[in-house]
Amino acid sequence: FSGRITAALVAAGAVAVGALRAKGIRIGTHILRCAGIQDAPFTDPEKQIDLLNETAFAVLDEEKGKAMREAVEAAAAAGDSVGGELETAITGLPAGLGEPWFDTAVGMLAHAMFSIPAVKGVEFGAGFGFSVMTGSRANDPIITGDDGYATVTNSNGGINGGITNGMPVIFRLAVKPTPTISSRQNTVDLASGKESVIEAKGTHDPCIVHRARAVADAMAAITVYDLLAVRYGTEYFAG
Repeated sequence: FSGRITAALVAAGAVAVGALRAKGIRIGTHILRCAGIQDAPFTDPEKQIDLLNETAFAVLDEEKGKAMREAVEAAAAAGDSVGGELETAITGLPAGLGEPWFDTAVGMLAHAMFSIPAVKGVEFGAGFGFSVMTGSRANDPIITGDDGYATVTNSNGGINGGITNGMPVIFRLAVKPTPTISSRQNTVDLASGKESVIEAKGTHDPCIVHRARAVADAMAAITVYDLLAVRYGTEYFAG
């Protein structure tokens, strides 16, 4: 189940990204964690997205990025691989996208993200952090501003009740380590039905987190394009 199947998705996503940008909607992803090393979180997605989309190894803290690359190289030298976590931000989305039942904005995005090979977890906003919060901390106070309504915090990641609220949509993906490694692993020989040992040969990527970042952007773009087309009709992108 190779990541190569995502090539067409990235190509389609590039088209969707252009259409969304024309509407003021922008998408960016950074490597939040790799090999146990954590990058800085988003603090100002509007400004940081442009920076991320211009870098090959997308991190917000260059020193952390250097440490991540060194850890990946160490894993490769040991015949092993490492996983990590991606954090994606979508800005410029209007409020009102998604439905409160089956086709929620969270559900549609999660569905798309889980179609990416190696993605084993998705969380929005505070995610599993909500489990240790009180309601007073978890709720995002609403205020009025020059551009309408906004929230003081964004614990819910820009989505309430399955519908976008106009704040940046923030979600994270857990990406597992590359399963094909050169270290010896126990397995079963299908021909004989007996236990055996496998040791992969050739060159294998010790980490796919930085590559999956482009796929996350593409799948987010395709999904948001679809949500907008459902809400406003396909003619929304014609003008």
